[in-house]
Amino acid sequence: MRRLIALLFLIIATPAFAADPPAAPAVKGLWLLTDYPSQTVRPGEVANVRFKLQNAGLAPESLALSVDGVPKGWKADILGGGQPVAAAMPGINESASLQLRVDVPKDAKPGSQTMTINAKGATQSISLPVTLTIGTEAPAKLTMKAKLPSLMGTPKSSYEYTLSVSNDSGKDLTVALSAQAPSNFGTSFTEGYGSNEISSIPIEAGQSKDIKIKVTPPRDVKAGTYPVLVKVAAEGATAEQRVTLQISGQGHLTLSAKDGRLSGEATAGKASEYTLVVGNDGTAPLEDVEISGSVPTNWKAEYTPKSIPSVAPNEKKEVQVSVTPSDKTIAGDYVASFRANAKGESSNADFRITVTTSTVWGIVGIGIIAVALLVLLGAVARFGRR
Repeated sequence: MRRLIALLFLIIATPAFAADPPAAPAVKGLWLLTDYPSQTVRPGEVANVRFKLQNAGLAPESLALSVDGVPKGWKADILGGGQPVAAAMPGINESASLQLRVDVPKDAKPGSQTMTINAKGATQSISLPVTLTIGTEAPAKLTMKAKLPSLMGTPKSSYEYTLSVSNDSGKDLTVALSAQAPSNFGTSFTEGYGSNEISSIPIEAGQSKDIKIKVTPPRDVKAGTYPVLVKVAAEGATAEQRVTLQISGQGHLTLSAKDGRLSGEATAGKASEYTLVVGNDGTAPLEDVEISGSVPTNWKAEYTPKSIPSVAPNEKKEVQVSVTPSDKTIAGDYVASFRANAKGESSNADFRITVTTSTVWGIVGIGIIAVALLVLLGAVARFGRR
């Protein structure tokens, strides 16, 4: 009995596998297809209706193309590959891309006109009705959107914004570009993919294009947020987009002499003192300013202080420089180069030093000459008696 119950349970629990459904029969035939069989057009414009001649599973044959119902004064052509064509022959399970071009006269009256595209062969034929409605001209309309409307940087940074301008009207427009920026800020426009500066850009009906605006702040701009209003206009239509520059302060390092003279005098073998002035003409503090320099061979240079922790905007700090020419230095003019370096900033100053020799050596030289003269006179006196 238990075996019988287990067998019944196994039969009930075993899932039944359904047979695969029969495959759908292959569709065969000839079709004329278009995404938009009814369109609106204005007087004096050209309507372009793109369509396909689709062959599904039929033997290829030449199909004559024609258009019926073309209104008087209108002109209709069927194009293939950009050229007028009279027939098409798509292969098995392939299609031919075609286009109905209709020139609408300027005096066309409002209303709808239906034309029929025909494709006819020896064994197959097909038709496609297309309706064109004459409408009134819609006013121009523009929209604009920035991809990144706010950028951060310093006065030296490059601020470049990409904006997408859309022509939402039914006709092609030439769009003028302009910008309102703070005083002394520079602005320029380029196409999204180019580098040539532009002041206007053509945009086809229903299409959009990317433009770029580059904003250059003045070097002495203070830290803050600065707005720039970008405008586009065409045939009475306008659009605006505000972009902003978030500028942080940046120091500007300067190095000069205290009295403005980048020259001095020194004596060979002796230390001479000069005063340099480190300044900050920027809008942010300069941190960890290091003082260094290069002097002629065998010279010595010492800096007091050698480093400055911080220089605030519009602040100046003095550095004492002690330069000792070599005691063998020949009298003349020499150049010493002094440098100030901070994070991201540096400044150089070339200092002309006129070196004179020590008076001690002058006295020694005179003594040597005097001794030589005495020896010479003594020799003359001694040998002259003979």
